[in-house]
Amino acid sequence: MMTLTIKNRKKFNLVFWGIFITPFLSLTIIFILAANGALGYMPDFEALENPQIDLATQIISEDGKILGNFYFQNQNRTYIEYERLPGHLVDALIATEDLRFYRHSGIDLKGTLRAFLFFGKRGGGSTITQQLAKLLFHDQPKTLFERIRQKIKEYIIAVRLEKSYTKEELITMYFNQIDFLHNAVGVNSAANVYFNCSPDSLQIDQGAVFVGMAKNPSLYNPKLFYERSLKRRNVVLNQMHKYGLLGAEMHDSLVNLPITLDFQRISHNYGPATYFREYLRRLMIKEEPRRRDYSDYSEYQKDSSRWISDPLYGWCNKNRKPNGETYDLLTDGLKIHTTINYSMQLYAEQAVEKHLGGYLQPAFDAEKGENKYAIFSGDLTRKDIDVILHRAILNSDRCKILRKQGVSMDSIYKVFSVPVPMTVFSWKGDIDTIMSPLDSILYFKRFLHSGFMAMDPLTGYVKAYVGGINFKYFKYDHVTQGKRQAGSTFKPFLYILAIQEGYSPCYKVPNVAVKFDVKDSVWIPRSLSDPHDLGQERTLRWGLARSENNISAWLVKRFKPQPIADIAYKMGIKSYIDPVPPMIYGTSDMWVEEMVASYATFANEGIYSEPVYVTRIEDKNGNILAEFHPEHSEAISENTAYMMLKLMQGVTSLNLGEGYRRAGTAAALRYGEYEFKGEIAAKTGTTQNYSDGWFIGITPKLVAGAWVGCEDRSVHFNGSKGAGTSSALPIWGYFMMQVYDNSSLGIAQDDTFSAPENSNIILDCEMQDENYPVYGFDEEIYD
Repeated sequence: MMTLTIKNRKKFNLVFWGIFITPFLSLTIIFILAANGALGYMPDFEALENPQIDLATQIISEDGKILGNFYFQNQNRTYIEYERLPGHLVDALIATEDLRFYRHSGIDLKGTLRAFLFFGKRGGGSTITQQLAKLLFHDQPKTLFERIRQKIKEYIIAVRLEKSYTKEELITMYFNQIDFLHNAVGVNSAANVYFNCSPDSLQIDQGAVFVGMAKNPSLYNPKLFYERSLKRRNVVLNQMHKYGLLGAEMHDSLVNLPITLDFQRISHNYGPATYFREYLRRLMIKEEPRRRDYSDYSEYQKDSSRWISDPLYGWCNKNRKPNGETYDLLTDGLKIHTTINYSMQLYAEQAVEKHLGGYLQPAFDAEKGENKYAIFSGDLTRKDIDVILHRAILNSDRCKILRKQGVSMDSIYKVFSVPVPMTVFSWKGDIDTIMSPLDSILYFKRFLHSGFMAMDPLTGYVKAYVGGINFKYFKYDHVTQGKRQAGSTFKPFLYILAIQEGYSPCYKVPNVAVKFDVKDSVWIPRSLSDPHDLGQERTLRWGLARSENNISAWLVKRFKPQPIADIAYKMGIKSYIDPVPPMIYGTSDMWVEEMVASYATFANEGIYSEPVYVTRIEDKNGNILAEFHPEHSEAISENTAYMMLKLMQGVTSLNLGEGYRRAGTAAALRYGEYEFKGEIAAKTGTTQNYSDGWFIGITPKLVAGAWVGCEDRSVHFNGSKGAGTSSALPIWGYFMMQVYDNSSLGIAQDDTFSAPENSNIILDCEMQDENYPVYGFDEEIYD
């Protein structure tokens, strides 16, 4: 009996300890297998040391503000260092998610046991490190088995992470990894999206919102579920108070505050400098030109030359990372420091919106009336209009998709005639409506567009860049992508050779018609003069200020078209200029960029500066990868540049002292709502039928230019509201009003143009001797 009892006891002990040990032994074996990849992929040491995290590239203004980001899909994640995380944010996270964070090595056994015994009702068992492991290396589990397997892997990865990183580094990785929705990945982006600030400027209650969202960014999102988010935020504040991280008085004050969002919609379609950001993206990802990709050999030559000479052109493909790969704007976390001034950029965008949205577009709509076809020029037939619309249909994304699917053009036309729900642009906000795709084409063609650029003439730094009125709806960039006829803004180039040849701004020319033999016929430019001024002697200064074609024709006849085109090229014009007499009308197409840059040469003592958009590029750690410097070349002499400035100051003069109409074409800047008192040299420009309006203004420290017109040149004003003085000049005026009002920009109305040393040029034409020479009726010119 005794022997049997002993045997039974041994058997019982064996069974008991077997039952007790087996689960732990099994669990140990499972963990060993999992650690070696038996349960699926497990990151090795190298992967843990260098987790693959996509980081957005930041575009930064010259004054250190974020203009926007380049990112892959919805991964708008920008990195932040631990030192920039506010202490209260870290305290809130630890108090809410992992009180023993600094005392465990990745797994909190006490928390895990509590979660197991109470089925998670008294808090979860996951540590911050485990949550980080989940964020870094796992997708959402779909089944119970996957969830268990993932949990095991989280334990192992958490322990490995603790061995690889310091506690501060783990906290940093955690805050950089969380997706707070609305294109806000990481707390750096989230602070900007939800509260329009940087993380180090977050208030305690704002930081508590983000820590509360960490549990479930969708469920506790203040933009989606305000009340739920508010309660969760207060849970975080309560935890901070409970563990002595927040005083009672401060706690009681904060829990009663509402969540006040300053929500910033983050998208490539929104935010400041949208057109500039897209221009930068297109420029930096260019590939080395290949001849087979070009139908026009001259375009291939031009791009090939730029690939070699412009370090920013194709930068991502011309430079290599340490691992030999090319740079990726969407995932490599670059920091691109630009020349754009944040305030000036906002002023430029506001000026375009104020003038076009507040005045010019309503005036255009009132002139054209309700007839949707009335927007087109009156000299077009319905057949001409149909050709324009046919071209627009062929170029539309909808048509291209249908044609790829093999749909016939007859069927496509039917599709374009059927009304469908859509959202369209208006200056008062997006409009949800129902219209046919064809009607939407007509609707969008009636909008006036604008291109605007401002740059420092001394450095070439571009300070503001507005490529259009709304990037979401109109992707076409009117600064560097679209060319339009320059009109009379080309005329200053006609005058340069005269000044170089020693002609004074006060030199007088007969204001009479000039004849040109063109293709076996006689061409006579039309005069813009008032009848009182025709046949009179007028100075070059007057001719440019009044944009008189008779004076321009005299210059072209005297100095010939090709030398005039050549001097324009030296001044920075890159587009082809047709060297024919009608160049006085500015018939060649130009970019806003090249026109503004060329005019800046006048303010830079005759030195042309290539526009500069980026000063340096850094990697995600702040290491400088590239620096960019201005490129200068001498275009004209200092004396010529100064004389031209004085000529163009007549354009903004209220009293030229001669002629029937004595004010320059931009004299409006001197009175009314502008009342500018400082030195301004300028030129207005208008093309045939008012299709294009231009204005370029030069001040000693800033040069800016604006173009205004519709997408199709056949859509335009019927009268003077389409002239540069009415359409483009106000944009420049509104922009400069704000620039002058902001003293921190260092641009003032008492700035003056620098005169050359020992200059004794007489610029007041009223002081000239009455017998000042007049160029006679030379047969060569007036034949």
